[in-house]
Amino acid sequence: MARILAYTSPARGHLYPLIPILDELRARGHDIILRTLASQLDLARAHGFDAASIGNRIEAMPHDDYKARTARGGLQRSVSMFSARAEYDGPDLQQAISATAPDAVIVDINCWGAVAAAEAWGGPWATFCPYPLAVTSRDAPPFGPGLPPARGPMGRLRDRALKPLFVGVFERTMLPPLNGIRANLGLDPVSSADEMFGRPPLLLYLTAEPFEYPRSDWSPNVVMVGPCAWDPPAEPPEWLQKIERPIVLVTTSSEYQNDGRLIEAALDALAEENVHIIATLPSQDSAAFRAPANASLLPFIPHGLILDRAVCAITHGGMGATQKALLYGVPVCAVPFGRDQLEVARRVEVAGAGTRLPAGRLTPDRLRFQVREAMKRVEGARKVSEGFASAGGPVAAAAAVEKRLLGW
Repeated sequence: MARILAYTSPARGHLYPLIPILDELRARGHDIILRTLASQLDLARAHGFDAASIGNRIEAMPHDDYKARTARGGLQRSVSMFSARAEYDGPDLQQAISATAPDAVIVDINCWGAVAAAEAWGGPWATFCPYPLAVTSRDAPPFGPGLPPARGPMGRLRDRALKPLFVGVFERTMLPPLNGIRANLGLDPVSSADEMFGRPPLLLYLTAEPFEYPRSDWSPNVVMVGPCAWDPPAEPPEWLQKIERPIVLVTTSSEYQNDGRLIEAALDALAEENVHIIATLPSQDSAAFRAPANASLLPFIPHGLILDRAVCAITHGGMGATQKALLYGVPVCAVPFGRDQLEVARRVEVAGAGTRLPAGRLTPDRLRFQVREAMKRVEGARKVSEGFASAGGPVAAAAAVEKRLLGW
C-alpha cells in the first residue's frame, strides 16, 4: 500500500471536506500523513493519521480581505496573503516530503507555495479544491462577479466582452507573484489561470452538477466528486431535541470577514416567524448580538445535527456551508459578502435550490422575503442533493487517487 501525504491551508473549511477522503484511503490500506492546523491535530490522530502541524508562521497570517473597499482590493489582499503564506508553506511541504518519503502528495489548492513544491518534487501529486474553480469555459460566464449563465447570442457576446475585464484582472493580479514562487523552485511560469489549474495530474473538485454549471470543456485532470462534507462527531444537545418549531440555520464564515450583520438581519427578520433560528458564529462573539426568544446563538455546532431538521439555511455564500445544506436537501438563502461567494450564491439560484440576496441589499424585510421564497424550492435542493450523491463523494475521490496517482 501507499504512503500518502496531505497538506492543508490553515482553515477548517478546507480540512473538514478532506477528512472523509483520507478516511476512505486509509480504509483501503494506505498510510495517511497529514500536515494541518495545530488545533486539529488531536482530531486527525483520532482518525489514525500521522499528523503534525503546518508552520506556525503560516497560521499567523490572517485572511484580511474584508478590509478592502472594492472587489479588486479584496482580490489584491487575498493574493498578498496567499503569496506571503507561500514563502513558508512551500518549504514546509518540502520538509514534510523529505521527512516522510511519501508515494503521493495531495495539496490544498490555496497553498500556492506547497502546490509549486509538489510539482517540483516530481512524484505523483494532486490538488483538492473546495470552492468554485476560476477556470474559463465556453459554457460558463466569466468567473468572479456571479453572472448568470449566458442565453443566446447576446449572452455569449456578453461573456466574450467581459472575460478580459474579470479574468484579466484576476490573472494580472495573481500570476506575477505565483510565477515568482514557481521560479524560486525552478519551475516554468504559467501564462493563465487555466494553465495553473491544469498543472496537477489530478484536481479533486469538491462539487458536482447540477450545482456546478455543466460544461463540455473541462480539463481532463478535473474530477468532480461532490462536496465530501464532514462534521466532528457529536451527540445532539438536549436543548436541540426540545425545539418543536421548524429550524432555520444561519451560518457565517469560519475565516473572519465582518459578516456579523447577516446574523443581525436574520434575528430581526425571523423574530416573529414560526421558526427557531440557530446561528453559528465561529469567528465572532455571540455576546455582541441580542437574540430573540426563538433563537440560539453558538460559536459552533456540527451543522449536520441541525440540517436533519432544518427547513432553510441562510448562508454567507461559503461553499462549504452552502453545499452541506444542499447535500441534506435543505434549500438555501445565500447572502454573499465577497471572495467566491458571489459565484456560490448565483449557483444556488440557477440550480433552483434557493434564493440569492446580495449583501449590499441586505435588510430584514428583504431577507424575510427571500427566506420564504427559498423554502418553496425544496425540489431543486433535492435534485442537487441527488447530483452530489451520484458524484461518488469520498469513494470516487479515493478511486481517482489510486487510478491517476498510484496507477492502480
